[in-house]
Amino acid sequence: MAERFSEMENSSVPSKVTLEERLKEYPELKAKIETLLGIIENAGGDIEKAAEAERRIIEELRQMGKEQEYNAKPGVNRKEKKTSTGTRD
Repeated sequence: MAERFSEMENSSVPSKVTLEERLKEYPELKAKIETLLGIIENAGGDIEKAAEAERRIIEELRQMGKEQEYNAKPGVNRKEKKTSTGTRD
């Protein structure tokens, strides 16, 4: 399976294009990656343990994975729990 991924990865990206050049097309993604790098490099100077850096990275990745457009749709509210009868609290 790793071989198939390598083939797909290599075929879709021109070999002469750098990551920085590719990220120019996605400024929001670039900013998020820079945030992750800041955490990794401890840019704020406030991370003393690797576990804290890991927790922050995980939280940032979760935020990246959320679909804000989906949550903004009318009728979509994922923050309320339903009761056993299916009604919202």
